[in-house]
Amino acid sequence: MRVGIEVDIAASPQRVWDVMRDVERWPEWAASMINVALLNGRELAMGSKARIRQPRLPVMVWEVTKIDPQRGFIWQTKSMGAVIRAEHWITARDGGSHVSLRVEINGLLEPLFRPWLTRMTRRNVEIEAVGLKRRCEEMARGKGNHHEGH
Repeated sequence: MRVGIEVDIAASPQRVWDVMRDVERWPEWAASMINVALLNGRELAMGSKARIRQPRLPVMVWEVTKIDPQRGFIWQTKSMGAVIRAEHWITARDGGSHVSLRVEINGLLEPLFRPWLTRMTRRNVEIEAVGLKRRCEEMARGKGNHHEGH
């Protein structure tokens, strides 16, 4: 099963990357996240692990499997026999940014739960896309309360 959302953001790719890579602050702008904690270091990097708590889901540990600073990253987790992979990519577009968010779930039980997984995953990715757009555009207008570091 694969879900993807595309969103245009009226903010520079650098600003979008700054918000996106600060994963511990995602719960501030994405209601699909309750808590995100980096487990090995304070910066998102290759091999970084993050423990994520989301509504109606078990707590999962995600590991960064690919990172391209300023452009995006991929992380994945395993839960209940499924491998879940999430991609977050930024490209420059028309003085702003275009963001592509994709989630792919594969595993033995995935076909059985596909309708529920598809609805829940699409909802969560849409919440993330809307929240990311709002946060980045507020910051671009000087209204954000994002702080560098922790």
